[in-house]
Amino acid sequence: MNLDQKIYKKLLEVPKGQITTYGELAKAVGLKNGQRIVGKIMNKNPYPVIVPCHRVVMSTGKIGGYAYGEQIKINLLNDEGIQIKNGKITDLKNRIYRF
Repeated sequence: MNLDQKIYKKLLEVPKGQITTYGELAKAVGLKNGQRIVGKIMNKNPYPVIVPCHRVVMSTGKIGGYAYGEQIKINLLNDEGIQIKNGKITDLKNRIYRF
């Protein structure tokens, strides 16, 4: 299994209505300081929504990028009950999934 597959498989653990950060996902697959690598892998996700890369956000609560546009990411997160104001998740601490 290559790194992309490991990351996508780990991301499948994050349930609807919760999020993780690029850094937490990197740590979960054994990458130290691998948040940028995770971001690049999320950007080329061949199975968006199925492999829910929209659930990966920045550690500050900012939603971060999305290959299909930030508004689509916001809509997907809102559909899962995650509230966003000014580009940030409002209840980040209650929404973080811990691996």
